[in-house]
Amino acid sequence: MRVTVVGSGYVGTTLAACLADAGHDVTAVDIDPDVVAAINDGRAAIHEPGLDDLLAEHAGDRLRATTEYDGVPDADVTFLAIGTPSNEDGSIDLGGLTAAAEMTGEALAGAGNGSSAGDGSGTSPDDRHLVVVKSTITPPGVERVREAFFEGAGDAADGVELATNPEFLREGTAVDDFRHPDKVVFGTDSEWATERLEALYEPLLAATDADAPVIRTDPETAVMIKYANNAFLASKISLANDLGNVCKRFGIDAYEVMDAVGLDDRIGAQFLRSGVGWGGSCFPKDVDAIRAAAREAGYEPALLDAAVAVNDGQPERMLELLDAHADVSGERVAVLGLAFKPGTDDVRNSRAIPVIEGLQARGADVVGYDPVATENIRERFPEVEYADSAAAALDGATAALVVTDWDEFAALDDAFDAMAGAATEGPVVIDGRRVIERREGLTYEGLTW
Repeated sequence: MRVTVVGSGYVGTTLAACLADAGHDVTAVDIDPDVVAAINDGRAAIHEPGLDDLLAEHAGDRLRATTEYDGVPDADVTFLAIGTPSNEDGSIDLGGLTAAAEMTGEALAGAGNGSSAGDGSGTSPDDRHLVVVKSTITPPGVERVREAFFEGAGDAADGVELATNPEFLREGTAVDDFRHPDKVVFGTDSEWATERLEALYEPLLAATDADAPVIRTDPETAVMIKYANNAFLASKISLANDLGNVCKRFGIDAYEVMDAVGLDDRIGAQFLRSGVGWGGSCFPKDVDAIRAAAREAGYEPALLDAAVAVNDGQPERMLELLDAHADVSGERVAVLGLAFKPGTDDVRNSRAIPVIEGLQARGADVVGYDPVATENIRERFPEVEYADSAAAALDGATAALVVTDWDEFAALDDAFDAMAGAATEGPVVIDGRRVIERREGLTYEGLTW
């Protein structure tokens, strides 16, 4: 099929590359010429394992990128994968998405989509076009995007339907998640739109070993599934963290407790690893957005509010554990891990941000290290020193705080010997992810164990 993907961020680029890999002819549209040039050169403008390989294989063949919407009229399906950033009140900003929807409509109108059909419906079946919102939007946002598209399309809207198809991609494993989904959700208003999405996804679903279930529903319910999914996972992590904080007070290892709890098939073992909390582009934004939408509808989401409050408090708990062992004013303190999770260079809502801010407030000389995210965090903290390795960050440091669970941090035994002993009890390590082993000569504190 011929597919246009408007927006080339994490979701859009992954979607475009994976659809091309599934055999479709894909045109990626983005307003940033540097992003377009990178895709056409077979490179991703973001760090995502496996994505460069797909782009290198298909760019110039089944995949091309452009800043123009000229490929929209010839496509069978157009995806809108524009970011929906948070406003100050937690609600989502639909400005970029509605603008893209309107321009997509204008592109179809400019091509005379549906104007020459003579079957009495305004268009023939072969001329119909499906516009699919891939962006994460709340149920009330669906109508706003639909209105923007119809305003741009005018009479050409007779041959077009708007659907939703929420994404469930995790940064660091997005390509694998797309190829092996837990579920695929189609939000449509007609059998025709559902069948077109089924045809589009058929190569993917036929190739996967997971036999992923397909949920067929209306557009608003489909996007609510995405929010409910992420809100549940975020709340599960916060509950594990809250229980972990209680375990810490009792001198109990929360991981031993949760290993047992996870054996209950009503609960499951995933997302029970307590620690410094969740960040990134999805959980914080999506939970805030559904909270804001609920309030606008007259409902106070108390449990979701509590999940956010627990999450926001975890970095400060790390710092309080540090305070119990050392006065770090004027001391070198290493922050290991700057990305919000391993496998990505994304620092949006990283737990390293409040940790660094807290250390700076205490007068510490902060040195940070991350395998791939240093340049992104440097934009936020240009005054911070950044090391080329974890060992270099630890060299001479009074304390270290582990914020991201990169595998390499589990093999730092020798590097701890280079830490300073200025703290009363020797070098201090506050582990927020349970990746460091206790060792003699090191004051070690696990956040919830």
